[in-house]
Amino acid sequence: MAFECQEGSENSKNLRYFVGISSKDWKIESEGKLVPSYRLESSQSNPVDKVEISKSELQIQPKRGNADWHNPAKQLPSKSDDLLILNRTITDLPPALVTEILNCLDPKELGIVSCVSTYLQRLASEHHAWKEFYHERWGLPVAPPSPASGLTDEKSWKALFVEREFRCKTFMGRYSVDLLHGHSEAVRTVFLLGSAKLIFTAGYDRTVRMWDMEDGLIAASRPLGCTIRAVSADTKLLVAGGTDGFIHCWRAVEGLQHLFDLRGSCDRNSVFRLWEHGGPITSLALDLTRIYSGSWDMTVRVWDRSSLKCTKVLRHSDWVWALVPHDTTVASTAGSDVYVWDTNSGSLMTVIQNAHNGNAYSLARSRTGDFLFTGGEDGAIHMFEIGHDVPSDYLQVATWVPHSGTIYSLAFEFPWLVSASSDGKLALIDVRKLMRSDRRRLLAKKQLSKAGKVDPAKAEPPQRMLHGFGTDLFSVGIGADRIVSGGEEGVVKVWNFTQALEIERRARALRGIRLENRMRRRKLQIEMCGKGNQRADQCSVAAKNSVNGDRSGVWHSKSGMGGKAKA
Repeated sequence: MAFECQEGSENSKNLRYFVGISSKDWKIESEGKLVPSYRLESSQSNPVDKVEISKSELQIQPKRGNADWHNPAKQLPSKSDDLLILNRTITDLPPALVTEILNCLDPKELGIVSCVSTYLQRLASEHHAWKEFYHERWGLPVAPPSPASGLTDEKSWKALFVEREFRCKTFMGRYSVDLLHGHSEAVRTVFLLGSAKLIFTAGYDRTVRMWDMEDGLIAASRPLGCTIRAVSADTKLLVAGGTDGFIHCWRAVEGLQHLFDLRGSCDRNSVFRLWEHGGPITSLALDLTRIYSGSWDMTVRVWDRSSLKCTKVLRHSDWVWALVPHDTTVASTAGSDVYVWDTNSGSLMTVIQNAHNGNAYSLARSRTGDFLFTGGEDGAIHMFEIGHDVPSDYLQVATWVPHSGTIYSLAFEFPWLVSASSDGKLALIDVRKLMRSDRRRLLAKKQLSKAGKVDPAKAEPPQRMLHGFGTDLFSVGIGADRIVSGGEEGVVKVWNFTQALEIERRARALRGIRLENRMRRRKLQIEMCGKGNQRADQCSVAAKNSVNGDRSGVWHSKSGMGGKAKA
């Protein structure tokens, strides 16, 4: 991160040239001015490079606690004091102040700072920002850090963050494809519950099916009497909505290995229904306290999970196709428009009109809720940033057109955005570079209102396209090193990237071994060359043989080997 001096005074302009110069590099000219020695020596050949500063320009005000604060005769520091102040670095600052400075960095910059010195490495590794970084990108982990590990909470969060970043790279590696057979007609919706290693699917055959990621089909519900177009779940509740306007719900059964009893044979009270919609239900979502449902009756309804009552009705001007909640807001698509609502008051915060040419069928949202991804009938994917200071502000960040058909579904898990289309393909887009960290949100607020229209066509193309379906794909999900999709064929496809994860782990271990050997060889070379009785090339060969375990301990040459062979 670059830090620039203020342009307000001549002193700050001059001081920029002396950062990082030690005291031995300074000399005093006959005129009583302080100049760098390397500038003084080169001033004869290049007078333009000479930079000088007088003592009067280097006056440093003492602290108010000093007794000499009001003594004008002692306000001028000595030459040694000037040189000492100019030699100060960031490590001379109080740890609390350094921590505040590190608080302004993003994960990559924080990692670079930790490589500078052991002092900064300790501060950067124990910094509380790693927990916030993890929450911003992936929410709460499945298994939080354990105090029994012997590490502090912050160090554990850094380890979790690094591991999750490492796993993100696997979606560019090798994969295997698993086929899940069981549906007799097209699959309209899939939902991946990564924390429980479960996949839920439903469609035209009027049933909801639950699959284990490793073992396959676990159970199927009884026929629900209508096409199921939406499914959502967490570890406590499973909901499914269909064309009859009912929301079918299953509570998790305590002690049941796979959470839900889809047939209701264990506990009749675990199965119930909600009804208030006057048309087919097209989208469902859950958070800790609410259930969200969207319908062709042009409304989004917000339900309280404890009382099972509808608390808010958000009315649209067209059929609702998709919705994604975040905190106290919910984003939805109706017709070709995109809406953002306040769920507490029921008021409309933002409207993005004519986001697509045709219907906006799909919607995804970042974990922080600041970025929206929309896919539509025109085959385009748009990325929007929603304003904070002025809720009605939004900025179109990027646009992709990776498909030749309608985009029916989007799924997001940082940094990957996955789209499913009627052309039978999946597109993987890395949006890491387009998302700003919340640590720079203050700057982002100013830029959002002043940036105006940007060129969305400058975004990078999708990093990967997955093929394999010959017909429409209606739904997609991502998580737990897998991508799940379903479509017209009635088969659920699972792209499994765990093989790429294992390959990458082995490659990382080998790189670590090679680096360790290289550092050990370099250390031996320095030690042997320090004796002064061997040439540099002999030192290098000896160090390499020592590390590689050469038994002979002699330096072999071509002539020597040839002589031995002749003998």
